[in-house]
Amino acid sequence: MTIFEALRKDHDIQRDLLARLVETHGDSEERDTLYQQVRAELKYHANAEERALYIPMMDIDLTQEKARHSVAEHHEIDELIELLDDTDYSASHWLTHAKQLQHLVTHHLDEEEQEVFQLAGRGLQENQKSSLAKEYQEEMRRQRAD
Repeated sequence: MTIFEALRKDHDIQRDLLARLVETHGDSEERDTLYQQVRAELKYHANAEERALYIPMMDIDLTQEKARHSVAEHHEIDELIELLDDTDYSASHWLTHAKQLQHLVTHHLDEEEQEVFQLAGRGLQENQKSSLAKEYQEEMRRQRAD
């Protein structure tokens, strides 16, 4: 498995969780459960992805700018999560912010899959692609276990 295949698998999980989250209503157990899952999944994924993909990409002239852009988008996502954390589930604008999060994350995932992966595929060595997948998966396992 390559780093790109490992990341795509988790991207699909994120898309599914976000789609389910924006269908929730009010201060419900379902909303809380899904939001906590989304929040954790995005945090773990960003941490592991930055270590396993973006740090190696920053060492390559061809991919450095794209890696920095993607890390900046992770920070935008973090800021939106902080806003959601500070908003009551029953507030009318909570869902508005959740939909903004869904849009921002979906844009980020699509951009990674359609642009970043292709560029990184040209910049990374073949053996790196599989070793980085192992590094990413191990980091995800470690974070999920904590």
